Amino acid sequence: MIAKKNVKLVYQYDGSKFSGFQRQKEEKTVQGEIEKIIEKSLFQKVNIISSGRTDKGVHAIGQVSNFFIDKNIPLNGIKQQLNKKVGKEIRILNIEEVDMEFNSRFDAKSRTYLYIMKKEEYVTPFESNYVTEIKENINIEELENIMKDYIGKHDFSSFMKKDKSKRNTVREIYWIKCYYNEVEKRIYIKICGNSFLKTMVRIMIGSALAVYFENKDENYIKNKLKNPDANGFKILAPSEGLYLYRVEYYN
Repeated sequence: MIAKKNVKLVYQYDGSKFSGFQRQKEEKTVQGEIEKIIEKSLFQKVNIISSGRTDKGVHAIGQVSNFFIDKNIPLNGIKQQLNKKVGKEIRILNIEEVDMEFNSRFDAKSRTYLYIMKKEEYVTPFESNYVTEIKENINIEELENIMKDYIGKHDFSSFMKKDKSKRNTVREIYWIKCYYNEVEKRIYIKICGNSFLKTMVRIMIGSALAVYFENKDENYIKNKLKNPDANGFKILAPSEGLYLYRVEYYN
């Protein structure tokens, strides 16, 4: 029996080209494409483990995955085959052999998401799949103050898209930062937490914007956190402006 090694990938992808991250039978997905290329090029059937599963239209600047493959296959060969055959939609930034116990999902210390917004009058045709268009100006300090309610450890059932898994819905948000780039005319929101539930970041931002524009009262987020309800009404921000930005691990 050929010995195996555990391979860690750090990579980027354009989420507008895929029907989400997770493998699906009839759809083009990030996981599906990477696994397919490895199987066809290197004759190895692999099951990719990843730090997170992004929705359709959501991008990644620093996704992290790992998989097991025959030990005699060189790392450079894997990287070259992937970058050669995935086109411009996925780019492998780094590849390395890691300890056999490493798990890109369960060993992550924190995950940071980035959300980008821009006033619709300034959005170019080249940006439309990569930023979320807004109709009115936003005061960064006010928006960040609204989003501070999320910081800490809470049951985020009210801020998740319901799925079949019976998982623990308590998550911890470490910090949230909003800032504006005058040159790019873009608003950036960074949210860092231990992990995130399905569609959680989009619902968090959608809810915060609803409070900011006074479509919901100022205590809306506080009340949702105090009274978690996975079946309740959810406000989703568009997927185009969302990026998995960084995943950090314990040494």
